[in-house]
Amino acid sequence: MNLLRENWFNLLAAILLFWALADNPYGYYQLLRWVVTIIAIHNAYKAYNLERIGWTWVFGIIALLFNPILPFYLERDTWQIIDVIAGIVFMISVLSKKRSQTTEK
Repeated sequence: MNLLRENWFNLLAAILLFWALADNPYGYYQLLRWVVTIIAIHNAYKAYNLERIGWTWVFGIIALLFNPILPFYLERDTWQIIDVIAGIVFMISVLSKKRSQTTEK
């Protein structure tokens, strides 16, 4: 339960990214960019403070790809692949935290 409380934002990002595969209005994708970027920046910051450089780079790249200020304009098929990969990354980060917590005990 504690793991869910600490990682609800990663699960939210993953769900929103997987939901992006459906046919949604344009406003959904704008909201998705903001949410994913903010969560990715937060994760990159936390990873940097924990000296997890690999995760810092991964979330930094996700934040860069999804940033709403200077957006990348790609084809829908390309975005669907990126959405799935990013959603999987957010899920793996939750599982990675769970694994590291159990090994620390």
